[in-house]
This record gives sequence, structure tokens and C-alpha cells, in this order.
Amino acid sequence: MPNQPIKVEIRSYQVGFGDCFLLSFIYSARMQRHVLIDFGTTELPSKGTKSPKPSTYMPMVAADIQRVCGGDKGRLTAVVATHRHADHISGFGTDGRTGESGSIIKALRPKLVLQPWTEDPDAAKDATKATRVSNRSRKGFVAGLASMHEVARQIAALAATNPPWMSAAVRKELAFIGQDNIANLSAIENLIAMGEARGARSRYLNYGDSSGLDALLPGVSVRVLGPPDLTQTEMIRKQRDRDPDQFWHLLAGTQHGATGRGLALGLKGRTRAPEERLPIEGRWFRDRLEKMRGQQLLEIVRSLDSQMNNTSVILLFEVFGKKLLFPGDAQLENWSYALEDAPDAAEVRDLLADVDVYKVGHHGSLNATPRTLLWERFKKRKGRQLQTLLSTLPGKHGHTASNTEVPRRTLLERLETESHLLNTNDLSFGATPELCNLLTLTP
Repeated sequence: MPNQPIKVEIRSYQVGFGDCFLLSFIYSARMQRHVLIDFGTTELPSKGTKSPKPSTYMPMVAADIQRVCGGDKGRLTAVVATHRHADHISGFGTDGRTGESGSIIKALRPKLVLQPWTEDPDAAKDATKATRVSNRSRKGFVAGLASMHEVARQIAALAATNPPWMSAAVRKELAFIGQDNIANLSAIENLIAMGEARGARSRYLNYGDSSGLDALLPGVSVRVLGPPDLTQTEMIRKQRDRDPDQFWHLLAGTQHGATGRGLALGLKGRTRAPEERLPIEGRWFRDRLEKMRGQQLLEIVRSLDSQMNNTSVILLFEVFGKKLLFPGDAQLENWSYALEDAPDAAEVRDLLADVDVYKVGHHGSLNATPRTLLWERFKKRKGRQLQTLLSTLPGKHGHTASNTEVPRRTLLERLETESHLLNTNDLSFGATPELCNLLTLTP
């Protein structure tokens, strides 16, 4: 048996606003090991009337993954679901929304299923009973995440009713972020089922855990760099929405924190008072209150979105002297523990300084690639030796006016000028879409 791979192939699949990466460790023509990291989308590119829908396209991606793994008798070594957002796990669903693409993945019988500690079904079961447990505990935190999903569901449902007081722009963003944060029950259940299948196992990871991948991938070491759990840090409870040193923009103007006050007005649509019963000066005030309500709801779902990103698994692969960093959607709080607060943070900073391949965090958002903590420490930016992988769909998240657009323009410029960037958004889409970018690494 070969003691290390002779090459590694990384496929970055086009899934629009989502992530799907297949790492293939090639030992010989007959011996290969495959690790699938995420499989989800919230929106595909719309390039022409013949562009496929998720229900037809995601099975196409799943079928290609099956082909690479060896066809009907092929097998996945492992599946990694970095966190619960739909743009990372919806493809694992076995329902009609993604054309039962998760059934194809399940048929590949992964030996190992990796998820963050917050997805442990035992913790979730306990959390439903933990109404009096402090949110400082694991159970309380998981219970809080479950509540967040329910709030997101109600807000997305509200946006779908097209209330007259909600602007089209706010409604679009509420629907997009809200849908991403709804618990994807079919995908979640399929991930659990894959991990409980005969000959398989699940692991629910936090910083410093053993991934279990080393035993399945000869010559490959894998380090778990996130997320921390609540015994390691409580920073993941709250996402800093602005950080002048780490984020890819300059602060301007006052910022409003996330608030739940909008929910106090009631999630179900209310009918407006008849115009004849409301004085004209009252209508002016009413319209501005309703606009505020829409903005408050946006702040809430953005906060929920960020909180879930803080639970992302971060994996560092090392193979024949090369380092591959896959951080999911990890936010600054997740990175801060690994790079500043962990007992071995200095060692981790040294490890990451010579990364060869970086999967760009959170589709290129402003706060998932800390500038001084991470990006500027990458030594191989010089001479564009650094390989970067970006899976994104511009124009679907954030706003240029507030310097929150995804991908963030200033980060994208650095990716293009300081690394060799493979961007799924550059792939053609339509009646015959290009499925993926392929990066091949050799010793």
C-alpha cells in the first residue's frame, strides 16, 4: 500500500451561492480516497432561459462526484458539512428541492461524516429540554441555535407574503438570508443517517479534536482549527459586525446592533388602518415606523446568519509538504481563537503562514478572511504561489454602499493580484454548464 498520495485533485463545483469541494487523494490508478466538503446552494447563476434549476442541476453535480469516486460501486471516504447553512448542506437533502441529490451522495457510503459540535444530535435532543439551562452551556447554545432557525423561518415566511410596508430590496434580502438559515431537515437527517450507516461513523468537532481522517488517508494529516466550543471561548456567541483592523473596509457612520425589537411588532402581517381613519401626519409617521421594522428584521436575520457561520469547521490538510486550508464560512471570532487565544495559537500562526491552497472563507465576505491575522501572513502570496479557491455568486449578499458586498471588492482585488485564483463564477452556465474548476497538486 502506498504510504502517501502521488497527487491530489481538488474540484470546486459551480453551485452558485454555495460551496461544494471534492478532494481526491490519488495513491495509484486503483487506490484513491475522496473527501467531499460541503454540498449546497441557495441560488444558481441565471445565464439564459435554459439555465437548469437546483432540482435538475444538483443531481448533475452529485452524479459527477459519483463518477470521480468510481461510479455505481465507488465510495466516498468522508463527507464534511462545515455548518448548517443551506448554501453548504442543501444538496445533501433527499427531497424534491434539490432533485434528491442527497440520495446519490448517500449511495457512495461515506465511511466518516464530520460536522461541528453544535450538530451533535444527542446535544440537540438534550437542548430541547434545556429551557432553564444557561446559554453559557453547550445545551443552551444549541437550543439558542434551534430558536434562531425558527425565527428565520417565520421571517422568510413573512417576506413571502409581500407585505405592503416592506420594500422590494428588503424583501429580497430577507428571503435570501432567511432561507439560508432555515433548518434543512432533509439534509440534516440524511447526514445523520450516513454517519449511522453500517461501517460508518460520525464525529462532531471542535478546535483541537481528532478528525478521524488521518487513519483513512495514508500520508495525510488533518488538523481541526475550529470551531471552538464554549469551554474554549465564548467569542463565538457574538459576531463583531465591524473590526477596523481585520475587516476589508473602513468604518463610516454609526452602526446599529442586531435587535429583536422588530419581532415585538408581530411576524404575521397586519392590515393597515384605513386611510380615512388615519390623519395625514400619522401616515407619514406610520410609513417610517414600518420602514424601521423592515430594517430591524434585516438586522435580526443578519445576526442569525453570522452566528451560524461562527460554528464552521476549519480543517487544515497537510500532504507531501503542501498545506490546504478549508475554513467553511468561519468568521472572525472563530479565527481569533485559533490564531490569538488558543494555547497553541503561535504554532497555528506558523503553520498557516506557508499555506499552499486557501478556500476563501464565506464566498469572499468582508469578515471571513481576517486581513492582518490571516491574509497578510500568507507568505506564498509573493509571486502568486498561493492557490485560492472561491465559490460565490455576486450580487446576492450585502451591499456596495455599505462595503458589505459579497465577494468584497477589496478582497477580490487582492485574490486576483496576489494569488492564483480559481473562481467558480468564471465558469460558463446555461444549457451545458461547466461543472467545476480542477486544481491538481503534485509533490
